[in-house]
Amino acid sequence: MFHFGFRRYNLPFRQAVRTAHGVWAEREGLLLRLEDQSGIVSFGEVAPIPWFGTETREESEAVCRELGAEVSAETLAAVPERYGCLRFALASALKSDAAASIVGKKALPVAALLPAGRAALDVIESKAEAGFRTFKWKVGVADIGDELAMLDDLIAKLPSGAKLRLDANGAWDRRKAERWLGCCAERPVEFVEQPCFASASQGADACRRSDELLLGLANDYPTPIGLDESVVSAGDVTRWLELGWSGVFVVKPALLGETAAVIARLEKAKARVVFSSALETAVGAKAALRLAFAYDGEPRALGFGVWPLFRDERFDGPYQAPFIRAQDVLAINEEAVWNALS
Repeated sequence: MFHFGFRRYNLPFRQAVRTAHGVWAEREGLLLRLEDQSGIVSFGEVAPIPWFGTETREESEAVCRELGAEVSAETLAAVPERYGCLRFALASALKSDAAASIVGKKALPVAALLPAGRAALDVIESKAEAGFRTFKWKVGVADIGDELAMLDDLIAKLPSGAKLRLDANGAWDRRKAERWLGCCAERPVEFVEQPCFASASQGADACRRSDELLLGLANDYPTPIGLDESVVSAGDVTRWLELGWSGVFVVKPALLGETAAVIARLEKAKARVVFSSALETAVGAKAALRLAFAYDGEPRALGFGVWPLFRDERFDGPYQAPFIRAQDVLAINEEAVWNALS
C-alpha cells in the first residue's frame, strides 16, 4: 500500500514555443508522489500533450482523485491504457527505487532546439560555439518559400560535420512534403520529423491516408523521416514496427504509458530511436532520460536540448549542454521540484 498525493502545475515557459500546432506559452501537468509503508518516497509526472492525442490534464486529475489517498500497486496498475501519460507517471514512481542506477552509457549527445523562423539564425552560432553538433529546427510555421530560403542560410552557419533535423509537426500536405524532401536530399539534414499527420479526431480514413503518405515518402526520398505525433502510444509503436517502418522513431516516453514492453520491442527490431522531451519538468525528464541511457541501441542525439525552459528555473532539468551525463540525471532532486509547487 502507498500514500498517494498529486499536485497540478501551470508553468509559463521563458519563451513561447512556436510550432505548426500553434503557440505554446505554458506547460500544464501533474506531479505525483507515492510513499510506501517503510517511508520510501518516489515521484512521477503526468505531462500530456492533448493535440498529440493524449488525455488531458483534467482527465488524469479526475482519475487521481478517484484513486484516493491510500492505494495499492494493483490499483495503480489497473488504470486504463487510454491514460498513457498517467500510467507513465505511476510506472515511473513505482519503479524509481529499482532503477536507482542508470545502466548503459555515461553520457549522451544532445540536439540543440532552435526557435522557428529567422530567430534560429540568431542563436545557432552561439549554440555551435557551446559544442552542439546536432540542431533541430521547427518548420511548417511560416510561408514555405520563406522557410526554404532560410534553410540554406541556416546550413551555412552549421559547423563542419554538423547535422540538422527539421520538425514539421505534421504541417505539410503531399506537395509541400515532396518539395521539402527533394530539397533536403542534397543537404546535411539528418531526418525530417513528422512531415504529415492526421489525428484520430479527423477520422479513420484520414489517418490511413496519412500513414500511406508517410510510407510512400519514406520509400521515395533518401532523407530519412522521423515519426513523432504518429507514435504517441505503445500501440502506435507496435503498429509501425509491424508495418516495417525503417525510419526514425522519435520517442517521448512521457506519453507512452508503461514503457518496458515497447522499449523492448524497439530494441529487438534494432530501431532507430531518438528519445525526446515532452517539455516536462525535471521529474518527468529524469524518468525519460533513464530510459534513454539504458536503451540498447545506437546512441543518437537526444531531443532534450530544451533547458532553460521555464521562467521558474527550479523546474528545469540539467542545464542545456551538448552532452547530458548519467550523473546529471541521477542528481535531479524530484522532491525539490515537488516542494516548489507547495
